[in-house]
Amino acid sequence: MVHEPEAQDRGQRPGERLARLLRRWWEEAGSAASGGTRPTQQALASKLGIDQTTLSRYLNPKHASTAPPRVVEALHAHLRAPAAELERARELCRAVLEENSGQVTVGNGPEPTDTADATGGRDTSGRPGRSRWALPALVAAVTVLAFVAGAVVRDQYAPRPRTTADNVAAGAVPASGAPLEWPLLKKRKEDQFTPGRALQHLLRAHGYEVRTDGFFGDETQDAVMDFQRRHHLPSDGKVGKDTWPELVRPLGRGADGHAVLALQELLHNTGQGGTEVSGEFTAATAEDLRFFQDRHGLRPDGHADVDTWLALLVFQRPPVGAPTYRRPTSPPPSTST
Repeated sequence: MVHEPEAQDRGQRPGERLARLLRRWWEEAGSAASGGTRPTQQALASKLGIDQTTLSRYLNPKHASTAPPRVVEALHAHLRAPAAELERARELCRAVLEENSGQVTVGNGPEPTDTADATGGRDTSGRPGRSRWALPALVAAVTVLAFVAGAVVRDQYAPRPRTTADNVAAGAVPASGAPLEWPLLKKRKEDQFTPGRALQHLLRAHGYEVRTDGFFGDETQDAVMDFQRRHHLPSDGKVGKDTWPELVRPLGRGADGHAVLALQELLHNTGQGGTEVSGEFTAATAEDLRFFQDRHGLRPDGHADVDTWLALLVFQRPPVGAPTYRRPTSPPPSTST
């Protein structure tokens, strides 16, 4: 059953309308029409790869948090919401992004029919009319918007200077103005979770046959040291500001393999919603990446450059526990510190 927009939605901001729609999907998931049982928010959050508090905010029209597109699509699938309502939810997502970015839309609606007289902004019926300055002001506004749009397009497609390891080692600078620093990974007994697995996937992308289990043991250390020697880096077996920029690779649509797995695992663990970890850089991966980049003050082009890799490694959720599917099937290898 497809619902028409509710009367209470009228006049509300897109974020509120989206939250109300998502909440209705969840509340109706257990109805007879849906043919299923409504999941708890805790269970649903686990499937989406986000925490329950974040999901509750997405489903609360009175909260400022807005679900990103990937979470919306995942909710639609898990809750078996009406197919026709998915596009409406996507439109609300786009409206929220436009509202948040301060974009201005010039409409093509009908012109007012009131006409102003020569002396004073009222028409012959006595109703307020348009000022004689309305048309010049509109022309000026359109000119300014055209100039701004041209600048944005020029900046979007202008060639960017190549970023080298030397000038990114100190860290990229996001919108907050605080420089980011590459995390330091080194050999130790504890599971290093997603960053550890990402490191191992990147090593495999460079031809090293290491296990992708998150444990930085002898095998991973040996591969790191060999990689460092081959790239004329200090071969200390530690992965930090000198080694990460050489390990990561620029990625975009159509890429595949272990480097993409590393990117997707890091993106999935940033807490913005479930990213499919498939090893193929799909349109959905690019959309998730653009959302992450925009959120952290990076150019939202959907391509993984060095600055994006750095931000992904920095903004990982705390390793308080590893998802079941990421745990190794055997005990962690014994290592000496």
